[in-house]
Amino acid sequence: MKLLKKATMFGLMAGFGVSALADNPISTYHYLADPGAAADDDYFYIITDSDDPAPANSNGYKIYALYAFRSRDMQNWTDFGIIYDARKVSGINDIWASGIAVHNGTFYIVFPDGGGGGIGYIKAPAIEGPWTNAVGQGKDKLVGGRGIIGCDGVSWCFDPGIFIDDDGTTYVTWGGGESTSRPNTDNFDIVKLNDAKNAPVGNGSHVKVNNLPTRKMLEASYIHKHKGTYYFSYSTGWQQGAPTIDYGTSNNVMGPYTWKGTILGDPSMNGRSINGNNNHHGIAEFKGHSYVVYHDRRIAKGHNGLEIIPADDGQPKPNEGYHRSVSVDEMFYNADGTIQTVKVTDEGPAQIENFDPYDWYPALTSSKQKGIRSRSNFVQGKAAEHVLLPLSSKESWLRVSGVDFGTAATGFTVEAASAADNNKIEIRTGSATGTLAGTCTLKNTGNKNTYAENKCEVEGLKGIVKQLFLVFKGDRDSTMAIKAWGFEGSGTTPPEPQKPFSGKAWEIPGKIEMEDFDIPGSGRGSEIKSYSENDSDDHGIENGGKSYREDTGVDIYKKATGYVVGYNQSGEWLEYTVNVKEAGDYTMFASVATDNSTASFTLSIDDKSIAEVPVSGDSWDDFVKVKANVTLPAGEHILRFAVTGDWFDIDYMTFAKGKDAKDPDDETIGIKGFRVLGADAVANFDVFDLTGKKVSSFTARNIHEAKKLWRENPQSKNVQGVCIIRNRQNGAVAKVRGNR
Repeated sequence: MKLLKKATMFGLMAGFGVSALADNPISTYHYLADPGAAADDDYFYIITDSDDPAPANSNGYKIYALYAFRSRDMQNWTDFGIIYDARKVSGINDIWASGIAVHNGTFYIVFPDGGGGGIGYIKAPAIEGPWTNAVGQGKDKLVGGRGIIGCDGVSWCFDPGIFIDDDGTTYVTWGGGESTSRPNTDNFDIVKLNDAKNAPVGNGSHVKVNNLPTRKMLEASYIHKHKGTYYFSYSTGWQQGAPTIDYGTSNNVMGPYTWKGTILGDPSMNGRSINGNNNHHGIAEFKGHSYVVYHDRRIAKGHNGLEIIPADDGQPKPNEGYHRSVSVDEMFYNADGTIQTVKVTDEGPAQIENFDPYDWYPALTSSKQKGIRSRSNFVQGKAAEHVLLPLSSKESWLRVSGVDFGTAATGFTVEAASAADNNKIEIRTGSATGTLAGTCTLKNTGNKNTYAENKCEVEGLKGIVKQLFLVFKGDRDSTMAIKAWGFEGSGTTPPEPQKPFSGKAWEIPGKIEMEDFDIPGSGRGSEIKSYSENDSDDHGIENGGKSYREDTGVDIYKKATGYVVGYNQSGEWLEYTVNVKEAGDYTMFASVATDNSTASFTLSIDDKSIAEVPVSGDSWDDFVKVKANVTLPAGEHILRFAVTGDWFDIDYMTFAKGKDAKDPDDETIGIKGFRVLGADAVANFDVFDLTGKKVSSFTARNIHEAKKLWRENPQSKNVQGVCIIRNRQNGAVAKVRGNR
């Protein structure tokens, strides 16, 4: 089954089009780098540092502050601006690549003091802060400098990562060193922290990770966990070629780790690496998906039509090597737990739920932007404040995607400062010049630091709007400062659950055609989803298959038996609404084809597992039956078919009443859809070699039995290669190998 993720289909069913997919990078109005990632039940979080202070001709980095973003839907991001600023915090030189974790409602960040002062450790009740020292014991560093833990021989410890395990135990990792004066040590460090008071501090167990292949520079160390396995990932460095993010795995967070491969390739765009290039990443799981964040050079290169933002000194084309952007893409695992190399995309991940406009949002909440700048007002000890500054004499707007207005929006409210008359915000749909829903003229507050509430009426905003634009208009640039906004109205559209494809639940006992899985619903929550795919390419069509439900991206194509779901990979699943006539034992028969012995799938009812089914075979053209005994509850339920072992095709499933029941197809339907004789009757079968010569004849009750008899026939040892078995009565044929 090839896939468009279930969430992607949800977006399409909710009214999204292809353009509703998120655009990388997540911010196009300033230069960001070195992202870290974390997630809780509500939001996906990203922290970054910034290349904004670097001049256009920079040959080095000027990195002083941490920025933060969050999203509910992986498309619309709230930018909180600077959440921690070394220039305003005593004892810190500057801040480079940092790590973030969230546990029980508290956020933790480890950051490197770029001047070689060690690794700082801060905490906050929210991503926007306020952030305070989490080290304790009168220290301001966790590692190095005035820290509790030494750098363990690393002359310049930096790029720390933080990982909090399920039991609350905290681990910090770092690497460092890059020159003759600050040599690397060809390893990373992991330290297990002890608890003290309400913050994890102290010098606990300490190990080195030194058996993973690296090149020269050691940076971007990171730990995450997936299905009980620990993953240690890191940048291979840039001094001996393009950098990659590689990883190893272990069943113990402290290692040892075994190298497995590459998660992310060179982040440069257009296939061209950059002298002095580097790579950095963060990984987190969120609402059933895994995502990797990373930096690239999209804005500085003007990639895919992006507006090139001037450098800090106003020059229009900054050195792309030192002016990076942060992007995000979905990451997928193979059945054996290894990670598929991430495909870097322009679109980014699919939106996984609709945007609720009836909340109060910081101004920099959007899926795409043009012609804007921003200002961070960081004050130590206070939550971050980030202000939107439109370049209103040009094309200037924010886009918000997949907005659910419900019955209808009635008004728009914006908190804004205006240093000029006639500044206004137009609310439009479809594009920056699309249908006008309302206009808010801003009160002149005399300057850009005095804010007022502005209200206006809107019309025509109902249901799900694919793209909503806030368009900024004014005679002069940078005379507005927007702090927050939100809509008023009748509430969001009630969620609509998934539905049976035909409008009626599949009856059990009975047959289920695999290509006719449920139609996804719309709204929020997992109940809207009806399938999940690992990629969006329709491999069935690519390989000459016939189109069927092509808007889903699931690999459906036509074979001799009819439509089948193919190219099934671990992690993919399909759901079907079923109506079980009566509770009890049933036998499930599935028609499958493969040429390997490692394929498999599971079945579950309402998320409760009912069967694990191995699949094996020797031909993609020859469908065989696999079966499993299952116990089903009466009534209407959701049946999930989930792939656990890669590569097989599946045509249909049949449920028969009773344990070890007889396959209903054996009486009336043969392989490839041909009618055969009753189960107790026999038919004549002929066997032909590849030259067309008949090499044997015998009788059997069905083609499955005929294949078995031929494999057991001593005569088959004398025939080389694949043979064809043909039923004389109905013409049904199958391929089979002999017993050589």
